[in-house]
Amino acid sequence: MNINHVTFPGLGLDFNLNEIAFSIGSLQVRWYGIILCTGIIAAFLYFMRRASKTEGIDPDHVYNITLLAVIVAIIGARFTYVITNLDLYDTFWEMLDIREGGIAIYGAIIFGGSAVIFYCKIKKLKTYTILDSIAPAVMLGQIIGRWGNFVNAEAYGYSEGVDKLPWRMGLDRVFIDDKLRSDIQFVHPTFLYESLWNLIGFILINIAYKKKKFDGQIFFYYVAWYGLGRGFIEMLRTDSLYIAGLKLSVVIGFITFIVAIIMLFVLLKKSSRELENAMSYESKYAALRVQSDAVKDTDELAVPFDVNEDQDYTEDEETLFEQDELDNDSEGDEDNEATDENTDDANIEE
Repeated sequence: MNINHVTFPGLGLDFNLNEIAFSIGSLQVRWYGIILCTGIIAAFLYFMRRASKTEGIDPDHVYNITLLAVIVAIIGARFTYVITNLDLYDTFWEMLDIREGGIAIYGAIIFGGSAVIFYCKIKKLKTYTILDSIAPAVMLGQIIGRWGNFVNAEAYGYSEGVDKLPWRMGLDRVFIDDKLRSDIQFVHPTFLYESLWNLIGFILINIAYKKKKFDGQIFFYYVAWYGLGRGFIEMLRTDSLYIAGLKLSVVIGFITFIVAIIMLFVLLKKSSRELENAMSYESKYAALRVQSDAVKDTDELAVPFDVNEDQDYTEDEETLFEQDELDNDSEGDEDNEATDENTDDANIEE
């Protein structure tokens, strides 16, 4: 049965949804696949613009990363679903048949993200810079992709406590306590919760991108935001994947949120330290130039900080010392030449 009856009585909406968009002979093209492809295309276009325009990444790398990430993400999403539902499959070929559905978003994110990191390491690209430009793109894809679950009448929440919710969703095919109910049951529209949560996150992350202070900041904003939201929303879902009696997405969601917060503090501290070092070096450089101008006639350059043979200097500082000494020597030679010329002129006049 491909027709789903959907109602939102609090919003005055009541309609039927056909899972099949169109057919070509015996081939049925589902709305779910069309919506997912739309999400992937939108994510790619955003990634291309953000990576090439904002971060200055070669478009060829964007194409390569997108192709690799999408393929690996699909494999990872299917693998994660199968490994947590082994009892559903009798043969190996059934495990590979993705046409019957069954993918896990966290598998897609983890496997796809790992593929991106691997590519960056091989091509010697700045990993966090790439991840920063990908994160909002993934979020955009998720905003769109969740509506595929809506068309399929899946990824809904519990029915308890929803009677007074104005946005409650009614479905004519709902599994309650592992039993299919054919009468209208009202449930939490968790697909909508996640889509809206990601939409808010997408807006906030794009605002934050304009004030980005360090590489990795946007990526971990995404991880923290999505992990926190998914952890709470998953508590309402009835079709969660379980491992060791725990909802897999809840566990992963809260763990990734904590890890992301820790990484943000680590990267912020590292960025602040690098900024302090850069400012310290610039102040030393400026002071060095001022002192250099003031002691042109001396053989030894006095600097505004202690100089001794046992002190270690950076390559740039040593280069500055050597360059200023050469400049002083050169200026001294020019003064001597000018003096000699004046003497010769005086002798000629005599």
